[in-house]
Amino acid sequence: MRQREFEKRHESGWRELEAALRTDGGTVADLPGRYRQLCQQFAMASERHYTSDLQERLNRLVMAAHQRIYRRRPLRRSAWVDYLLGGFPRAVRSQARAVYLSTALFLLPALVLGIGCYLNDSLVYTLMEPEQVSLFESMYDPANRVTGRERGSDSDLYMFGFYIKNNIGIAFRTFAAGIIFGVGAVFILVFNGVYIGATAGHLTRLGFGGTFYPFVIGHGAFELTAIALAGAAGLCLGQSLIDPGGYPRLVALRKAASRAMQIMYGTFLMLVLAAFLEAFWSSSQSLPVGLKLATGAALWILVLAYLAFAGRGGQHRAT
Repeated sequence: MRQREFEKRHESGWRELEAALRTDGGTVADLPGRYRQLCQQFAMASERHYTSDLQERLNRLVMAAHQRIYRRRPLRRSAWVDYLLGGFPRAVRSQARAVYLSTALFLLPALVLGIGCYLNDSLVYTLMEPEQVSLFESMYDPANRVTGRERGSDSDLYMFGFYIKNNIGIAFRTFAAGIIFGVGAVFILVFNGVYIGATAGHLTRLGFGGTFYPFVIGHGAFELTAIALAGAAGLCLGQSLIDPGGYPRLVALRKAASRAMQIMYGTFLMLVLAAFLEAFWSSSQSLPVGLKLATGAALWILVLAYLAFAGRGGQHRAT
């Protein structure tokens, strides 16, 4: 086909595209299909060595159509920013009863076992193997040059990944176990509370609190809170099966899962932050103990204030 015939056949379509693409408000019917045809026409013009003016014209049209199809939306606050600024804490507050219950199931066993292991040095051995107790003692012994095992910066990166995998795994199991009518979530919350409390009480009794608490206080604000929130999300699943509220249980479970995931998304982000702090901040030996304690206390206040007050001025999302 000669260039003149080629241009005559397609000229009206090119003019229509040029007019529509010249302004942002212009619309083109079946733009993706027209774009593919335009690419073929441009390839044909190049292959047949039509004039450079025609090839440049088709190239401009191809680029304009491509940008119209794949253009980015104007910069604005994206959905995930809105979620972090208000959606996540509102989702937590909307399930306040489950959050309070989950916190109690996690915190009360920790306090009971912490006090018990502080008062009775043999109690911890009824919960853990002697080798495991010895490992914790060696990690937090103030006589050691470092807290925990000595490692370099490359190991810090490895531990960052390990903590993400481990913490998110615990949170997801706590959440998913709630589908067993809430029993699974209750068990994991109580188990972790017992385990953490026993460890804290035993190390405090040995006089290792000066190394243990500065290590855990920073990342604990995010990690422990996130586990309690994952437990609350799991309890929501269980509650939907125990009391579906007039819906078929499968429908009630789906509705509850949708609400619970609004909590879990933020929970996962909190655990990533906790893993970062644990790998690079908590394990650092160059930071003064007083700074770690003060920063940890500030993080606890920040996390609790965020969950309690953030997003109160925004609109509540319908569920």
